[in-house]
Amino acid sequence: MNHSLVFTFIGLDRPGLVERLADIVADHQGNWLESRMTQLAGQFAGIARVSVPESELEELTNALQCLNIEGLTITIQAGQAVTASPTPKICKLHILGNDRPGIVREVSRALKQQQINVLEFNSNITSAAMSGDPLFEAHVRSEIPVDCDFDELESSLDAIAEQLSVDIILS
Repeated sequence: MNHSLVFTFIGLDRPGLVERLADIVADHQGNWLESRMTQLAGQFAGIARVSVPESELEELTNALQCLNIEGLTITIQAGQAVTASPTPKICKLHILGNDRPGIVREVSRALKQQQINVLEFNSNITSAAMSGDPLFEAHVRSEIPVDCDFDELESSLDAIAEQLSVDIILS
């Protein structure tokens, strides 16, 4: 029987880091299922889900944890079984505006108030084309509950957009 493991890692960015992790997973008959990884401020961080035979579970866990001596911080959790449920509605947001504190807090608060679960949140600071001023841009993919009041969500996001002088496009 195979088990699902989810592990996070962070450490100083360097060539070969992903290969090192993939080698350890493969050496323990694991299958790399999905991951999200990125480099930020010289650090490389990620989260990955792998499947591993029960006979290799403890060995893989130990091998990943040994990477701490190589300067990686690793956290490992057992993956949870996903039960079949109706296909959820997906909501996408695109946020763009002059960078300022509070954008993520206000948008995430509005989503929480509607019990909307964030599946992915990617943000970045870029430069405005003409002025060079810092622009905040985010792409959010969320799961909407069946009983979500979409009109109320739109109203709260419009209020945030006006208050913070950002564009929020909901689709």
